Amino acid sequence: MTSADDFVIQLALDKGLLKPAQLAAARLRVAEHTDLTTNPPKLVDVLVAEHGISSKQFAKLLADEFGMSMVDMTNVRASSELMALLPRNLAVKFTAFPVSRDGHSMRVAISDPLDVDAIDSLSHFLKLSVEPVIAPASEIKAHIDRFYGKDEESMDQLLNDISTSSGNDVITAPKGSEGEGDAGDAPIIKLVYQIILEAFQRRASDIHLEPLEKRFRVRYRIDGVLVEVDNPPKRLQLAMISRIKIMANISIAEKRIPQDGRIQVTVGSKPIDLRVSSLPTGHGESIVMRILDKEGLQLGLPQLGFLSDDQATMERIISLPDGLFLVTGPTGSGKTTTLYSCLHFINKPDRKLITVEDPVEYQLSGINQVPVRAEVGMTFANALRSMLRQAPNIIMVGEIRDLETAEISINASLTGHMVFSTLHTNDAPGAVTRMIDIGVKPFLVSTSLRAVMAQRLTRKICPRCKQAYVPDPRELRSLNITAQQATNATFMKGGGCDNCHNTGYRGRAGIFEIFVTNDELQRMIYENAGTSRLRDKARAQGMRTMREDGLRKVLTGMTTIEEVVSITVGDAT
Repeated sequence: MTSADDFVIQLALDKGLLKPAQLAAARLRVAEHTDLTTNPPKLVDVLVAEHGISSKQFAKLLADEFGMSMVDMTNVRASSELMALLPRNLAVKFTAFPVSRDGHSMRVAISDPLDVDAIDSLSHFLKLSVEPVIAPASEIKAHIDRFYGKDEESMDQLLNDISTSSGNDVITAPKGSEGEGDAGDAPIIKLVYQIILEAFQRRASDIHLEPLEKRFRVRYRIDGVLVEVDNPPKRLQLAMISRIKIMANISIAEKRIPQDGRIQVTVGSKPIDLRVSSLPTGHGESIVMRILDKEGLQLGLPQLGFLSDDQATMERIISLPDGLFLVTGPTGSGKTTTLYSCLHFINKPDRKLITVEDPVEYQLSGINQVPVRAEVGMTFANALRSMLRQAPNIIMVGEIRDLETAEISINASLTGHMVFSTLHTNDAPGAVTRMIDIGVKPFLVSTSLRAVMAQRLTRKICPRCKQAYVPDPRELRSLNITAQQATNATFMKGGGCDNCHNTGYRGRAGIFEIFVTNDELQRMIYENAGTSRLRDKARAQGMRTMREDGLRKVLTGMTTIEEVVSITVGDAT
């Protein structure tokens, strides 16, 4: 046991954090292992694992005792410049990680403030003044592996021993596919499969493999937020990217232009599609894989996050016999999922539904889905013209991007078809201005448009660690929550658990702004009224903004104030 371990254990006893009986039990456990292995567990590790004392509590005791600052390693991001100054071998030797630099001083996270020689050695090597800050050793080591990459020995062991199974999940490529590879490539294939499998198990929507100057970064997008995971060594970058490109059936010889492909794998018995995009960068090709779980799409309107009144409004709109319905929002806001849910709701045997998409992400039973293929002339506009000859009742256009597509969509809506599509605008009334800016005549917009819905996705509070709390006045002001609302509501947040990987959130739901046209609004659209006038009139008639809808979902305990504020714009008074 190191001197720091002895010291912090004595501190814990003195402060009442640790009871003598707990210490005695931990010493007994260490003694039991001492005769059975040459590498028995450390006393501090046993106390953390078995006696409910966290490594952060031990670290805080040391920080308080020595008057030092404590750093939360989850907020520390690697800097290529700092990592170049402090190489991996020294970071491992001294269990140290570079945090920040200010002129001739560098903040370095360490776990043992008693090791003065280590601090002096770091200062001598860096030729900088070292300002040590305290963090648990386990977190520092995890950061070293994540940002510097694992060392050669541990990575070689991983490549030899890695298994692509976890629990009952096994990931495989279809027989005869390009993904099988040669026997010599097996370790790399297994490593790529492991990354895909872990992303799927953690409910990630995207996998990002990003070559940086000194490292090869891997991140998952989970519930809309990028989360960095352990980085493979930089030396495996080329082999891993080549393997993914082979699996996606794109050229490994072409490294100068972007390329797109698809990978099909099976997790257990579940087929998974990955849409692969490669982009040349200064340090190699960046790969993004979009995970498309064919069975994971929940198509019911309630699962999208609608409250009962908005759901009733949506059901009425999408059941109309003709007209144009638009869903707006930025990339990644769930527009396509919403349209799929609408199609699923109205898909009946007596109706013919056709979609034109770029690309077709999910196969829907009973619906004719047409992929855009611009290289052979199958554009949105050309596909739409052909689709109208198929006598559909309902048409979904993946996105209105130009005047030609907009005009054909509107003409279809005016000739007895219900047309669904998407636009990139920040709010619902803004879709009217956007259509007119594209070149559509205002009278066509006013007569065809039935409704526009703007949406964003907010993370839902994890149901397992959900707990009540009292927000401070600043939080209440950020959403204009009145004293009466605060009194009647029970505010919730996630405490963090294994189910949500200690984020406090699991899954996402939409918040919505539904702009429904009527005679008065149609007249204003015909007169080319601006977005602000349309918004004011719609709000006077009862339209809720996205922030107001988000507030309702905060008050019902679905999400948090912080989430709603971060993804919505404050409403004008």
